[in-house]
Amino acid sequence: MDKQMVMEWAKMLMSYKFALDEVSTKLTILNEELQFIQNYNPIEHVKTRIKSPEGIVEKLQRKGLEVSKENAAEHIRDIAGVRVICSFTTDVYRVYDMIRSQGDVEVIEVKDYIKDPKPNGYQSLHLIIRIPIFLSERTEHVKVEIQIRTIAMDFWASLEHKIYYQFHDDMPASIREQLKATADMIGMLDRRMLVLKDEVQKFSDGAETVKLQQFPMLPASK
Repeated sequence: MDKQMVMEWAKMLMSYKFALDEVSTKLTILNEELQFIQNYNPIEHVKTRIKSPEGIVEKLQRKGLEVSKENAAEHIRDIAGVRVICSFTTDVYRVYDMIRSQGDVEVIEVKDYIKDPKPNGYQSLHLIIRIPIFLSERTEHVKVEIQIRTIAMDFWASLEHKIYYQFHDDMPASIREQLKATADMIGMLDRRMLVLKDEVQKFSDGAETVKLQQFPMLPASK
């Protein structure tokens, strides 16, 4: 690449960095608002990453496309990535609802691998959104991939990723089967934790009712 082309690619990736900043800020605000209003935060933590120029070039070549920033912006949707880790599966969909309700967020695509896991057992909710970023001389609309999953799903996916790259495309069938079985256990664990959460909430609601009965509202003064 010549110096001019390097600058053009750097400017493009800077826009994706700003888009990640926008999404991260939105998620922080929503999480802190719920913490303040409901004393509950659905988001455990957020990770962000931008695909490297080498990774972008490799993916364009794999797709049989000319290497250009125009093709990258048009055909590669995961240049900017956000991973949102939640406690429970209900939190995953709650965060999704909060994201899509934002007036300046356009949801382009949704892939629900929680309701319909991949054949290897992978579970996560994937979104492709488009979000505006306001620069000094223009407004750009940038695509961002958002993956939303539970702590247990993220644990499995992280280990599966390491194992997959150790074997590349030649993973033994026995290991594939064990990974799938483990993914099924992860799904069962998430469901059991959700039931436990609901049980705890019932006790909390009951305790709050007792408090209200002990301290009834005083009649309004005339």
